[in-house]
Amino acid sequence: MDFSFGPADSAFREGARAWLAQHTPRGGQPGDWERELGRGGWIGIGWGETAYGNRSAGLTQQVVWAEEYARAKAPPRTGHIGENLLAPTLLAHGTPAQKARFLPPIARGEELWCQGYSEPGAGSDLAGIRTVARRDGDTYRITGQKIWTSLAHEAQWCFVLARTEEGSRRHHGLSFLLVPMDQPGRIEVRPIRQMTGTSEFNEVFFDGAEARAEHLVGGEGNGWQVAMSLLALERGVSTLAQQIGFAAELERVVAQAVSGRAPGAGADPLDPVLRARLVAQWAELKVMRWNALRTLGGSGDAGAPSVAKLLWGGWHRRLGELAMAVRGTAAAVGPYDWDESRPYELDPLQHLFLFTRADTIYGGSDEIQRTIIAERVLGLPREVRVP
Repeated sequence: MDFSFGPADSAFREGARAWLAQHTPRGGQPGDWERELGRGGWIGIGWGETAYGNRSAGLTQQVVWAEEYARAKAPPRTGHIGENLLAPTLLAHGTPAQKARFLPPIARGEELWCQGYSEPGAGSDLAGIRTVARRDGDTYRITGQKIWTSLAHEAQWCFVLARTEEGSRRHHGLSFLLVPMDQPGRIEVRPIRQMTGTSEFNEVFFDGAEARAEHLVGGEGNGWQVAMSLLALERGVSTLAQQIGFAAELERVVAQAVSGRAPGAGADPLDPVLRARLVAQWAELKVMRWNALRTLGGSGDAGAPSVAKLLWGGWHRRLGELAMAVRGTAAAVGPYDWDESRPYELDPLQHLFLFTRADTIYGGSDEIQRTIIAERVLGLPREVRVP
């Protein structure tokens, strides 16, 4: 793909870079940063509409913003799920009233969202969900459990895929509901402590939680179609920003390898196996960027999202393993003296290794992505499913 930036993109880059240089915080609360982005009009620049207090930018300018954001080392986003997953879904499937209610607060950085998809018995196999929602007048009452719900402990709203047709199976009888999280006694959020010591993920229990009937998106029983269009949004411009973050992590690993020549600092960078692994990581990252550019804006390739997930999930996990290899034996100990009164801490490369162990699982496991490619792209017979 011939992907080049024009004069308008260069001007946009200068403006974005200047704004980020002036406003990027070096501390403070993430919620404050979301509202700052909202005041600048930087939330929702890819929505294609500007009726909600947001700027509008074409694909190349969205890439520019993603690149400059990553290069400015701006804080991690907490509004990604609302901005990049729910908002485009509402623009495609929502009613005018739903757009008017939910898109402006997202654009202002005032309301955060989480995603109620995965369940203990239905992670990558989304059609197996058991959470139910029963109509009761002007509301739906939701009962069930969701898991691996990112930022549920901070979100004000959750979009939930639930079974509204009693006795339905697989992808039939599902509906897509917008649910307020502030329902004491009806919604319980339990953080899941990870190997890194952090708790971005959560379990969420619904015990008769209410969702208003007017907050049903796409019509009752059409949740599968809405959910699939949302999942397709998890690739695109955001993957390019992700890759810039990956490049920064790779640079850190390479720098550690170079400094490893000092006694006791880690592996020898002249080791041919280590050198080959570093070169492979660099080359594969370039391929991922070209693939992301090729599919930018949608290429009509049914397997593109699965290919992208397989590529970056495996690459990032191998980078974590490589980070430990270049550290040598020092990777096994904490970056502090042996003081039992101090909490256990990880340095950036240790955190990278532990967190990336999950990269080939969350967002759709590798096994599920390969099955999608086999059946929907290659036309192979459907996998035998155990009832």
